[in-house]
Amino acid sequence: MNENLKNLLLEQSHEIGFSMVRICAPSDIPSAASKLDSFLKKNHHGSMNWMAERIEWRGNPASLWPDAKSIIMLADNYSPNHDPLHILAHRNRGAISVYAQNKDYHEVVKKKLKKLGRWLIQQENSTQIKVFVDTAPVMEKPLGAAAGLGWQGKHTNLVSRDLGSWFFLGAIFTTLELPKDTGEEDHCGSCSACLDICPTSAFPAPYELDARKCISYLTIEHAGPVELSLRDQLGNRIYGCDDCLAVCPWNKFAKEANEIGYHARTELKAPKLSELVTLDDNSFRKLFSKSPIKRIGRNRFVRNVLYAI
Repeated sequence: MNENLKNLLLEQSHEIGFSMVRICAPSDIPSAASKLDSFLKKNHHGSMNWMAERIEWRGNPASLWPDAKSIIMLADNYSPNHDPLHILAHRNRGAISVYAQNKDYHEVVKKKLKKLGRWLIQQENSTQIKVFVDTAPVMEKPLGAAAGLGWQGKHTNLVSRDLGSWFFLGAIFTTLELPKDTGEEDHCGSCSACLDICPTSAFPAPYELDARKCISYLTIEHAGPVELSLRDQLGNRIYGCDDCLAVCPWNKFAKEANEIGYHARTELKAPKLSELVTLDDNSFRKLFSKSPIKRIGRNRFVRNVLYAI
């Protein structure tokens, strides 16, 4: 069942720059739909109404593309070379989530996925592919766990024994039937570091997130004013939050990202709040032209800066 092609695929994916590659079938996440339904019924998605759309596709990838036989899941390491929690003690500086301190990962990962996809088509002319990176109703984390990239930790993010919590996910759906990998076991054990550090207690229980309390949601997705009861806990976090990722013990095995596009830009590593609050529309677009931060717009960003001040 294309064992030789799979080996070549592994080699090519690493040559392109991916850190890990594993394969699963579209039918390998049978419990994803019920978990998503529970999440939505509790209204834990907040104002992210798009999560309630195309539920049948999210819970069953075969419904998204019935011709798909295999899903190639890829991990792209973005591990920082510094402690992202250190800046939280410097309240005159803004804390920006590690993933947003340089280029927009959607563009970087998609470029690599397309390159790998073109290579795959060259090997098998009859194959068809679709590439996804957080841009379609695809549940990448359950698929990544099913494929064996890692397991969903108590903070609900994927954790790898090799990469810790610092990696992006990309997916290639293909009509090729490739040999599957085995899903990873849960290695969280009795550890609760990610739950304990959360400033807003956004985890009602292990493996369960209430996005309405999550600082990443509040500073990125939430358009209106942040509740008074949560504003103090934001601290100087002005875009996202890395607390639960940063304290994961499995990060001790992570190595600094090779991808230059993920290395922190100096001006975004610890920016002065006093300078950020003066940004007008033009200077905002110029500073964040290639960053995912541009997506939230100047007004919401400055709102976050004002809360931090």
